[in-house]
Amino acid sequence: MDMVDNLEDSAVLHAIMEAAVDAMIVSDQSGKMLRVNAAAAKLFQRAPEEMVGQSVNLLMPEALAALHDGFMSHHLKTGEKRIIDLGRDVEGMRKDGSVFPLHLSVGHATVGERRLFVGILHDLTHRKATEAALARSQRLDAIGQMTGGISHDFNNLLTLIIGNLELLEIRGADERQLPLLKDALEAAELGSDLTSRLLVFARRSTLHPVKSDLRGLCNETLKLLKRTLGASYQIKTDFADDVNPVMIDPVQLQSALMNLALNARDAMATGGELLFSVANVRIDDSYMAQETDIEPGDYVRLSVSDDGAGMSLEAQQRAFEPFFTTKSEGSGTGLGLAMVYGFVRQSGGHVTLYSEIGHGTSFGLYFPAVDAVADDARAGPESDIPSRTPRGNGERILVVEDNVRVRKLSIERLRDLGFETLEADSGDQAYHMLKAGLDVDLVFSDLVMPGDLNGYDLAARIHSEFPSIKVLLTSGYASDVVTGSMTQDTPKQVLHKPYRQSDLAQRLQALLCEAAEE
Repeated sequence: MDMVDNLEDSAVLHAIMEAAVDAMIVSDQSGKMLRVNAAAAKLFQRAPEEMVGQSVNLLMPEALAALHDGFMSHHLKTGEKRIIDLGRDVEGMRKDGSVFPLHLSVGHATVGERRLFVGILHDLTHRKATEAALARSQRLDAIGQMTGGISHDFNNLLTLIIGNLELLEIRGADERQLPLLKDALEAAELGSDLTSRLLVFARRSTLHPVKSDLRGLCNETLKLLKRTLGASYQIKTDFADDVNPVMIDPVQLQSALMNLALNARDAMATGGELLFSVANVRIDDSYMAQETDIEPGDYVRLSVSDDGAGMSLEAQQRAFEPFFTTKSEGSGTGLGLAMVYGFVRQSGGHVTLYSEIGHGTSFGLYFPAVDAVADDARAGPESDIPSRTPRGNGERILVVEDNVRVRKLSIERLRDLGFETLEADSGDQAYHMLKAGLDVDLVFSDLVMPGDLNGYDLAARIHSEFPSIKVLLTSGYASDVVTGSMTQDTPKQVLHKPYRQSDLAQRLQALLCEAAEE
């Protein structure tokens, strides 16, 4: 009877572990893994038999593995809890060597004379990315609140100063005093203009939104820009045929576009191309909402892209902060992009920024659409994104991306779609991996990367030397205007960031089906 009970208990334990959504690992006091459920094997991209019998250190970077051994031995000797019975954020390492954040909770039990430890693990990749985006947004909001309060108080002071100076002028200042009064008035008025621009960033300005077509407002602004920028700068447009209207203040939009265009001109010292594009965008995908940091819904995206010098990572992180500028002293106040950010956020939208040193910059301005498709229409078959999203069948995809955060997100997206992934941080590394015999079905590569091979170059070499491997290119730029100088024998379609999971899945399926038919 005891044997039957033991068999039943073992079967129940096995069923519980396999049915668990969370990753679970049972190890002994030496750290050797005794049981691993399917969720844990999937999390670390290994087969269960590769993990059972191995040390848990296999799943952690070297430094943390050494620290883990110290935690275990310390607990066994002293009973002090540094990780046992406590949750801790740590880093895990998948089979391909990629490191990712996870939360580890460890419990322990004694079976006979044997001490067992049960680890429950949660992948924190999505949460960490969301927290980073939220932190950036909160930092700017906090700066905005502080700036708005200071600007309000400073405006009251300037009102008193300007009013008293004007009274002195009216009441008959002599010829020696008049120039001093005029200088003081001009300085005070400059201060007033400065505070009014700070209030735009703080989202405390008064907007007068009207229902507008962004294409028409852009065209009106471009007439002014063509005269302002001069013949060395070529302006291009890429407007979709069907664009939803938005509620927007035309004057503030014109000011925002002028700020973006003048910034682009400064980044293209000897001339260049500036692209304005407008299109509808539906954000109904958790990945895309995470990338853009805005609520799901229907938006109109206005993109402004240049092929100038590009921005460093530090400049991108601080671009929207007031008074931050990369220009020489006296060449700018650092308020232009802060005003753009404040205006768009006050209009209910959001701003994204993508840039690469030497290849240009692209700003995306997202405004809520006011004539979105009716809810009952959305309930039709075309809106059923999850059920229609094509899935992979274990095909191997090499992800080539120099931005670590974007690369990790791309890997997560592909794995969620059912693909196996490998990674490279440059076109050069990806090419060497393929030359060394790496077997993959498709290469998913960024367009602009450091090194000798950009995305186009890598695709050309793959097409020539590995014709069975398909290539999908992606770019954060609104148009290939910024990559026009790249050599390419044949034009290739580019999946533009940010993109929906369904868009990625459909592009991949089309390429893999094409490969199967060849």
